[in-house]
Amino acid sequence: MAVGLNKSELAEAARPALVRELHLSPPLPTSEAKVVLSYPGKLPKVDVLKPVSTTYKKMYGASISDAENIGANGFIWADNWFGLHSLIEAKTKAQLVYLDPPYATGYDFQSRDLEHAYNDSLGDAAYIEFMRRRLILLRELLDETGSIYVHIGHQMVSELKMVMDEIFGQRNFRNLISRKKCSSKNFTKNQYSNMNDYVLFYTKSANYIWNQPSQKPDPAWIAKEYTKVDEKGQYKLVPVHAPGVRRGETGQAWRGMMPPPGKHWQYQPSKLDEFDAKGEIHWSKTGNPRRKVYLTEDKSIGLSDYWDQYRDAYHQSILITGYPTEKNFDMLKMIVGASSNPGDLVIDPFCGSGSTLHAADELGRKWLGIDQSYLAAKTVTERLLRGRKPMGDYIKRESPLDLFSQEEAVVQHEKTEADFSVYVDDEIASAHPTELSELSALLR
Repeated sequence: MAVGLNKSELAEAARPALVRELHLSPPLPTSEAKVVLSYPGKLPKVDVLKPVSTTYKKMYGASISDAENIGANGFIWADNWFGLHSLIEAKTKAQLVYLDPPYATGYDFQSRDLEHAYNDSLGDAAYIEFMRRRLILLRELLDETGSIYVHIGHQMVSELKMVMDEIFGQRNFRNLISRKKCSSKNFTKNQYSNMNDYVLFYTKSANYIWNQPSQKPDPAWIAKEYTKVDEKGQYKLVPVHAPGVRRGETGQAWRGMMPPPGKHWQYQPSKLDEFDAKGEIHWSKTGNPRRKVYLTEDKSIGLSDYWDQYRDAYHQSILITGYPTEKNFDMLKMIVGASSNPGDLVIDPFCGSGSTLHAADELGRKWLGIDQSYLAAKTVTERLLRGRKPMGDYIKRESPLDLFSQEEAVVQHEKTEADFSVYVDDEIASAHPTELSELSALLR
């Protein structure tokens, strides 16, 4: 139910003349007051953006050398705090950023072969500040026409919405998207089933790249929308008038009748005559004209902010990498297509299984991915060189399946032709020579 605003709670300047003078409710903040998250350890923005120096090894094919710079179409094996600073220092600008960061679940994540991927156990304030610092850096990397998509769970979606409002501005918020991640089997006894996660979509400015994504309507939608049929096909009826008074031709009489009060014809009378001559005007028994709009083979509808077609892998024929938290590849291709153009740069700072990088490469975009997980480094490399495998291939056998062995890679289910380099933080390279050697072997 609706409840009226208690006007005595308003600040003095906003109060109407007549209120209860003796009302004891404390005053509310002024309309201009801003909301910010406050917690210990919140680093000033200027300190977040202070330069951080990092050097890298570059791995391309069988060669390893000192990297002079980080070029496009590269995976960076590093903490993204350092990787993002390096990109800012190089004056990199991206048209699209997608990230699927940790969700603050409190869990450890492993591959299907039980190899450690990452730990997700930061406390509330630490998690919020961890994300805030990286979102500040990502905004710095975005081109003025750029967009950012943050994929997040229910645990921190409201907190990150506030953080992103603070960093990108409320005016640049575009959507809070709900994605159906699984089937209705995911339920508990004492609460509603947890079937969705979320995508926060912001832009850097009002002038952003947008290629309207669309999809084929399903039969149920068509049957509900296009309810009539004649010899020309399936059609629906729509009004031939629109709100607003016009003084020109569309505000004058057509076939002896004026538009309804407060409205005008959507088309000039000559165009309405043309529709009628083609049999595309339906006349009701009372003489009310409506236009027939026929269903066409190329009919498509725009996507809403509820995505129920991009579930995580759910049957054994779907191609996957085996990396935990891997997101739907078609969803990533849709996002890349909607918010970037061919030749643009796409960045994923928590790139995990490499879905964003793969989608960007397939659609002719340049790309950069960052992850500090060694499992992510191997998975991205394997995926971009040899493709994914059907989910059924990861079913446990008598002997463990080595996701990255040459023997297992013989059968290739997906053709990939990515040409890319791997950049490794020098400190990681020095501390983990065995892993560096293994990664180098994968690239040969």
